[in-house]
Amino acid sequence: MDLYLNKKTAVVTGASQGLGRAITQTLATEGVKVLAVARNEGLLKSLQDEVATTGGVVPEIMIHDLLAPDAPQRIATAALSALSHVDILINNAGRSRPLDIVGADEEWQQALLLDFDRHRQLTQQLLPHMVDRRQGSILNVTSTYELRSINASAVFKASMTVWAKQLAAQLGPHGITVNCLQPGLIDTANIRRVFTDEERKAYAPQAIPLGDFGTPQDVANMATFIVSPRARYITGTVAAVDGGLRHYAF
Repeated sequence: MDLYLNKKTAVVTGASQGLGRAITQTLATEGVKVLAVARNEGLLKSLQDEVATTGGVVPEIMIHDLLAPDAPQRIATAALSALSHVDILINNAGRSRPLDIVGADEEWQQALLLDFDRHRQLTQQLLPHMVDRRQGSILNVTSTYELRSINASAVFKASMTVWAKQLAAQLGPHGITVNCLQPGLIDTANIRRVFTDEERKAYAPQAIPLGDFGTPQDVANMATFIVSPRARYITGTVAAVDGGLRHYAF
């Protein structure tokens, strides 16, 4: 199926590894020119090499820390300079932040900045441009609602979902879609720190109807569809890629 993404442009944050890397690679394969933003220069350059080897559109890269006070403005400026216009924004950067029931205020503030404020601010930097062009697709990579212990990242990722639904309603008349993608247990370095191979083999068949953890490519496939013109009538929604792990019915 042609997703009509050839010649489109995108900004992906947290692009050097895990979900962001897979999303960037998949978009590039579809002909999208991506500005890949992350802190690790070596990983970003290896991402360029991998895309070049597979015949995709080699992404532009930007080495920058999203927590820096000037990050949203600098990323938006770099994107418009490198890409000339931005069709797609994927707010992916984040870091799991488990805390005790009484967590340090500094940890909560850092999670607020990384997992909500910086994404909101970057989106707001690019929105006037999208509104002027009367087109755009914004996708926020969020988190499960069903954790049984405090994780500050998940709290603010949930806030992203509420904000995105509100934004979708106001941006629809301007031809802009806003959606969220909620990964389940995906086989990334972050998850491997939590589950050993033995724990995964014991847990997955019992908790996940499809029997195992997903891969970053599973998430990238859904992300690429949602931001494509094929999904033009999808907005204000949350797409779960979790193998059926969730238990809620809405």
